[in-house]
Amino acid sequence: MNSTSKLRVAGLAIILAWGWKRAGLALFAGALSALAMAPFNAWPVLFVTFPIAVWLIDGAAAGKWRGVPAAAMSGFWFGLGYFVPGLYWIGNAFLVDASTFAWLIPFAALGLPAYLALFTALGFALARLLWTRDASRLLALAIGLTISEWLRGHLLSGFPWNAFGYALSEPLALAQTASLIGLWGMTFLSVAIFASPAVLIDGSSRGRKPWIAPLAAVLLLAAMGVYGAVRLSLQPTVLTKVKLRIMQPNLEQDAKFNYSAKADVMQKYLTLSDRASGPQSTGVRDANILIWPESAFPFFLTREADAMAEIADLLPKGTVLITGSVRAPEGPPGARITRAYNSIYVIDHDGSVLSVYDKLHLVPFGEYLPFQDWMEKLGFVQLTKIQGGFIPGTRRRAMDIPGAPRALPLICYEVAFPGSIATRDDRPGWIVNLTNDGWFGISTGPYQHLQQARLRAIEEGLPLVRAANTGISAVIDPSGRIVARLGLGLEGVLDANLPTALPPTVYAQLRDIPIVVIMAIALLLVIRRRLVRRTA
Repeated sequence: MNSTSKLRVAGLAIILAWGWKRAGLALFAGALSALAMAPFNAWPVLFVTFPIAVWLIDGAAAGKWRGVPAAAMSGFWFGLGYFVPGLYWIGNAFLVDASTFAWLIPFAALGLPAYLALFTALGFALARLLWTRDASRLLALAIGLTISEWLRGHLLSGFPWNAFGYALSEPLALAQTASLIGLWGMTFLSVAIFASPAVLIDGSSRGRKPWIAPLAAVLLLAAMGVYGAVRLSLQPTVLTKVKLRIMQPNLEQDAKFNYSAKADVMQKYLTLSDRASGPQSTGVRDANILIWPESAFPFFLTREADAMAEIADLLPKGTVLITGSVRAPEGPPGARITRAYNSIYVIDHDGSVLSVYDKLHLVPFGEYLPFQDWMEKLGFVQLTKIQGGFIPGTRRRAMDIPGAPRALPLICYEVAFPGSIATRDDRPGWIVNLTNDGWFGISTGPYQHLQQARLRAIEEGLPLVRAANTGISAVIDPSGRIVARLGLGLEGVLDANLPTALPPTVYAQLRDIPIVVIMAIALLLVIRRRLVRRTA
């Protein structure tokens, strides 16, 4: 029996599977697919798992209502298998205050993946509605899953983490296509390319040349690689004279919310920020911009005069600090503070606050609760324990930084959302992403976060500077090259010059218009194949 015959036997076995065997196959394929994400980046596994998805939808035809419910169930199990190992690290956040939140770990580890798997189920169901009996069904699956992944990134505040398009973000040459079509375009290509081996079992009954689709997929993958390699060669890293220093404290998470640790936290920040990084280093005096991570202090920074004075003493003339901090809303002196903003401050060498940004896209259950008042009455509280939840900011805007290009501030997982991070009429010169990945411990989560931040740089053609409490802090050029980085779980400082920005990319100018056009053409091709088949 040759390899094609073996593949056909395996495919038919999956197509004919039913019941728990079918669910187990989908669960296994989804779990294996998680290896395509950072830090493993083993994207070739998708050449095995996505064909299984195709065959499961093929087999759904035996079910009722044109097989749509059966396809949706396969999609749910595939999604559950994908999201549980891909997002297991979220459970670590509930161990920071284990006495309060540990009982919620099963809900986080299984409940969130189960919710996200509903979108994968929708993608499979949409694909089944468009399904054909030839290679065009690959496009049907790509359309269905791209729509469902887009919805996952937008509905109910959105959570586009580990979208399938990130599978093509490594090696770096493949990721350059994101400058043309963004994450959702990469998602469409990922599904279509990796699902292509499924048609090798079709034989002459579904097309005389079933090898054409896999060959076209390989050629497309190669074309992406060539385009990326040429783009990288034509756009080398160019550094400005702006000197950055990123401080990564690797601070225990509970210390960041403990007011009694105020003096120790400040002393650590001040000492570490001024640490020499080499024989020629003179500490913070080498830097034009010092950057501290998200929510750096267990207190309201600007209401602590001694802390502001210490920062002023640290900063030499001509150096500014960009730091995260909770910010109290405006109110009369002495008024009780019940809510706060998650903010970024730009502070001058004399202790003056030059600019403030308040986080717009808050984390559900981390920074606020859905139906906040009602859930608080039931005794629930979000991870940050801010009564009433954090207050969202009102608008996204670039910040003025003395001696440097205007910077677009993004706090934590705001960097995971493509397309809305830079406005056309207020294009910044770089992106600064402050985060506190200490919630997630030494896990795959911070690697995935870095992967997503890097793709934002490529999409926008902007350098991105990332300061994380426990890591991974990095300076990334506008083509996605990591110029400098400080690893996960390390304490230290990272010195680097700010890279220069590129001209606006195709994606920065057109956003999702190219992928909408591509999907519309794909949809017309699928509909045409269905009509031809029906007429025949």
